[in-house]
Amino acid sequence: MITREHLRKTLFKIDGKGYGAYKQIKGRYDFVVFRLSVDHVQGDPFAAPSRVSVTIAASKAGFMEELWNTPSKKIALQDFLARQFHQAVKRFAAGKRGIGTSGLIAISSGGQEILERNAVLITNESVEARFVVGLPAAGRTILGKDAVRVFMDEIPDIVTHSLVCKNIDVAGLKKHLDVAEEQESLRSGLAGKNLVAFVADGSVLPRRSGIDDRPMDPRQRPTAFTAPHDMRVGFRLSSGREIQGMGIPRGVTLITGGGFHGKSTLLRALERSVYNHKPGDGREYTVTDPTAVKIRAEDGRSIAEVTISPFISNLPRGKDTKRFSTENASGSTSQAANIIEAVEMGANLLLIDEDTSATNFMIRDERMQELVSKDKEPITPFVDKVKKLYTDFGISTILVMGGSGDYFDVADCVIMMDEYRPVCVTGRAQTIARKHAVKRRDEGGRTFGELLPRQAKPESFNARKGRRDVKIDAKGLTTILYGEEAIDLSALEQLVDTDQTRSIGYIIHFMAEHYVAGNKGIDLRTAVERAMQDMGENGLDMLVPYKSGNLALPRRFEVLAAINRMRTLRIT
Repeated sequence: MITREHLRKTLFKIDGKGYGAYKQIKGRYDFVVFRLSVDHVQGDPFAAPSRVSVTIAASKAGFMEELWNTPSKKIALQDFLARQFHQAVKRFAAGKRGIGTSGLIAISSGGQEILERNAVLITNESVEARFVVGLPAAGRTILGKDAVRVFMDEIPDIVTHSLVCKNIDVAGLKKHLDVAEEQESLRSGLAGKNLVAFVADGSVLPRRSGIDDRPMDPRQRPTAFTAPHDMRVGFRLSSGREIQGMGIPRGVTLITGGGFHGKSTLLRALERSVYNHKPGDGREYTVTDPTAVKIRAEDGRSIAEVTISPFISNLPRGKDTKRFSTENASGSTSQAANIIEAVEMGANLLLIDEDTSATNFMIRDERMQELVSKDKEPITPFVDKVKKLYTDFGISTILVMGGSGDYFDVADCVIMMDEYRPVCVTGRAQTIARKHAVKRRDEGGRTFGELLPRQAKPESFNARKGRRDVKIDAKGLTTILYGEEAIDLSALEQLVDTDQTRSIGYIIHFMAEHYVAGNKGIDLRTAVERAMQDMGENGLDMLVPYKSGNLALPRRFEVLAAINRMRTLRIT
């Protein structure tokens, strides 16, 4: 292995030369405390930054195995170290200098959620961090002296203050691990208490803004959550301590109340709590069934042969709704398809907000039934199917509904939000339902309806673009570039990290290569599940043929959702 002095001399030697001379530094270097590897050198200052990694022997890093002896603790430890690396960058790196990405040092460290990612990996032998460096340049002229400072001063300081146990906040680390482990124990305990979600007393659910997922600034005095006494449940956490809060039972739950009283804020917290959250987030002890899927209307999306007939039938001109396809879905057809696709993928809980739903999909009142006869209305409203979804398939629904009391007739539990405080009003809602009995007819039939599995054709997944056999990347959080296609994921509200988006693209390609190519006769759900199982056994690194640190684990629901939004998807 080449010494660090050799790297220093090389950087001085190429100072002032053309940018292409940076190719000479690719390789592995011994920095005594750690090994540094320049894995990929960018082509110019405006290209994606160079990929760099460092590896420290486990004996030098000093993280005892008891810190990461469970899957959730290992993920949390790797997450914590990536965050520590990011903080050390802000402390020790001088930042950008020159043009383009010159001088940049960056690592994928995540937001409020604790995700499995490949930015930092820990094993019995070593701790490895993967990050990017923008190699300094003025125009296309190498700034070798600046590069020396990056590699010889800044990176060593960053590494020793983020990846060596004795130099980090050990108390903060243990809290990070304990909180993640406690969230896992809470979530795994939901089923045993017949619950689909739990919100602990003292949780802070409001966020800073619609684009800032951090907890509301304490100076704004956010209301701390307090469970209503008739929905209060207790859990014993993995740490042994007791915790109290509101348990949301299986079945159909309504969240109601006046405008701006916290209905959607509660639902938003529940949809994000399929993930663990870092300490200080305010939702550390809010957990949701991990198979929960947020459903919304999505005008304009593509649908490929989905059985939407439980909700929509008898379309004009005899259009088939048992194998429904369209390039431009309406609000009602898209919401119907989104529900069926979530059921197809194994969701046990649906989360729905009336604000993002199609009105004619959610309700058809008595007056409209009298004006427009059922034989002229192809849509069966969700109010007539939501209970059957639970009785036939065991799939629960949590629904924000402030505009229609017709749902009182099908709700098992009704929560009213009053100035961000929940009140259980189930009994009162049932009394009102009896007092003001609606005369609308149930149009949902005796059962939910038939569901058909789907199998994708191999030609659906062409990742080629131009001369490149595989061209896959993420363009922000909500777009996957897959070959010639841009897959729009803007309606997937449980997608939280661009690294997840990128990973979804590669998972689709892996699935297509291994479980769809050659017409293996495997339905879409099975193909996705097998690809995810392979990744669980082999890690995120199996997705790409080179070393990277910008992948994070998505859920299988978002993977299938991305596939379903591919306009090239063809079903057999």
